[in-house]
Amino acid sequence: MKTDIEIAQEAVMQPITEVAAKLGIGPDDLELYGRYKAKISDEYLKEIQDRPDGKLILVTAVNPTPAGEGKTTTTVGLGQAFGRMGKKAVIALREPSLGPCFGIKGGAAGGGYAQVVPMEELNLHFTGDFHAVTSANNLLAALLDNHIQQGNELNIDPRQVVWKRCLDMNDRALRNIVVGMGGKTDGVVREDHFVITVASEIMAILCLAEDMKDLKERLSRIVVAYTYQGEPVTAGQLKAVGSMAALLKDAMKPNLIQTLEHTPALVHGGPFANIAHGCNSVRATKAALKMADYVITEAGFGADLGAEKFFDIKCRMAGLKPDAVVLVATVRALKYNGGVPKAELSVENLAALKKGIVNLEKHIENLQKYGVPVVVTLNSFVTDTEAETSYVRQFCEERGCEFALSEVWEKGGEGGIPLAEKVLKTLEEKKSEFHPLYDSALSLQEKIETVAREIYGAGSVSFSSSAAKQMKKLEELGFGGLPVCMAKTQYSLSDDASLLGRPEGFQMNVREMYVSAGAGFVVVLTGTVMTMPGLSKTPAAYGIDVNDEGKITGLF
Repeated sequence: MKTDIEIAQEAVMQPITEVAAKLGIGPDDLELYGRYKAKISDEYLKEIQDRPDGKLILVTAVNPTPAGEGKTTTTVGLGQAFGRMGKKAVIALREPSLGPCFGIKGGAAGGGYAQVVPMEELNLHFTGDFHAVTSANNLLAALLDNHIQQGNELNIDPRQVVWKRCLDMNDRALRNIVVGMGGKTDGVVREDHFVITVASEIMAILCLAEDMKDLKERLSRIVVAYTYQGEPVTAGQLKAVGSMAALLKDAMKPNLIQTLEHTPALVHGGPFANIAHGCNSVRATKAALKMADYVITEAGFGADLGAEKFFDIKCRMAGLKPDAVVLVATVRALKYNGGVPKAELSVENLAALKKGIVNLEKHIENLQKYGVPVVVTLNSFVTDTEAETSYVRQFCEERGCEFALSEVWEKGGEGGIPLAEKVLKTLEEKKSEFHPLYDSALSLQEKIETVAREIYGAGSVSFSSSAAKQMKKLEELGFGGLPVCMAKTQYSLSDDASLLGRPEGFQMNVREMYVSAGAGFVVVLTGTVMTMPGLSKTPAAYGIDVNDEGKITGLF
């Protein structure tokens, strides 16, 4: 059986100019990065603004397990299926982070015969967007420390610097560091920290900004530190906005690539969903809606993280109204939630399936709270049995959801046609009544408790003493009206990764809170979630190589 990278490397890609032509995009509207990648010009994005929007379809999933769920694979395969059915469709995805590529998770190009290509270039440096985000972030950090060194005119308290440096790599040694060591000319000694680039506020801002004007306004609002009197200090006060915007100028433009079946794909931005808001850029999604009749996008990790933030942050801010949701599950993942070890997931086990399907049930209930029609799809594995599949089908249909098997990993777009037909049926027969989960006027505590109770199933929320103080301070500073961006483990509905299935009545633990004023939300750290991941004992990097001809192997 061929690996994902072997399938991708054997693919015959169309020149990106030909892919763009299907959407009516001419060569003058593209900025080429080789033959198979391009950025779409600002001029073209302005030209299409008055076109009617297509239908917006979100793909999300149950909580991830070691068995794999195939959310991106399903997203790509569904787009390919629409193409095979003669529908004008565009896929809108996030860019992969190098952290997972060299860590455990691998890349984010899909899998099997439902991938976006060029796979290696997408998963590694792509068009340099993440480099631009990292550079802008660290320029602001350098300007901040330089300001303190050069007289500290803004009266910044070095003990209250909240802006962190970033790097797009899993590197636990950088979580807590000391800077300014050495002599007097080497800066002011203080504790500092790194986050992974995809958890940085600059990444969130890039993905939420509508245009350059909005980008600069958001950059100017970033809170980098507090004065000795407790007043916030912003990037605008540090005179950092113009130079940061210059670094981000090209990164603001959506990237166009293709699937294995030449379906157009806009891949732009990449915030993590467990510690950031987990959606591709507003610019790419809105552009796709003007280019096609159907836009298939995804949100990171399980629906408790990615979908909740897609709805409550991205859609709320951008005025987007999703028309349908595809919820991806696998028999294997549901049996894992039912207590079956990974090594035994290939054996039929209806008892474990019935025990673990409560995880799927909770996600269905959560999505229905937003008023958006739900289609459940099982990403098919050869080890699934008819009895297992039939049970899941009946379970979903009893809860008012359309159901379809997806075989896109094995068959590409052809294997996604039954799912595409169910999505089209849902779009025709059910009207979306989308609304966010909570009102912006609620207090920060009420918003946190609403998400914890309604989406996670918590019985109560506890706040550490520092989190309680931070929450009080943020509301006093006028940030109480912002949505909350919950940071928690992706592996459980709770903040405890070991609690599988559908935990209920547990206590949710909030340990820290801070504002991303430029992005426009308050980040809430729960449990033990880290904003700078570490590598495993045997990271994926060990298996990646390049031969004498420059061909990359081991990437997945």
